[in-house]
Amino acid sequence: MGTVRSILQAKGNSIFAVHPNDTVFSALEEMVEKNVGALVVLDETEHFAGIFTERDYARKVILKGKASKETRIKEVMTEHPVSVTPDNTLEECMSLMTTKYIRHLPVFEAGSLVGLISIGDIVKYIIDEQKFIIENLEHYISGT
Repeated sequence: MGTVRSILQAKGNSIFAVHPNDTVFSALEEMVEKNVGALVVLDETEHFAGIFTERDYARKVILKGKASKETRIKEVMTEHPVSVTPDNTLEECMSLMTTKYIRHLPVFEAGSLVGLISIGDIVKYIIDEQKFIIENLEHYISGT
């Protein structure tokens, strides 16, 4: 099985971010525009401050009766999310995601944020890897 580095090489290191004083509404607009389920939160100095996810929105805004146009990200973000390194295996990531009930993992290397992976990224990588193996087996069997 591959590593986090394999996923980052395939999908790139693009990180979509918001700031703690941004509104939840503006973060949701960004998530829709980028078609993602989580955004990294960067402080004023552009350092990692946390993560904001669809789950944060559902549990900390909607269910608490807060208004998304008035609530700031800093009020509802997850400040110390579980994270991984590029060298973690996908199996380790899946185990973390399953036991911690999370769908996104920030990726740090030498103390710097280098990416964000989701359960969807892992599933896509595994499916692509399986397709590759199946195609190679088919070619081997047919002798082409």
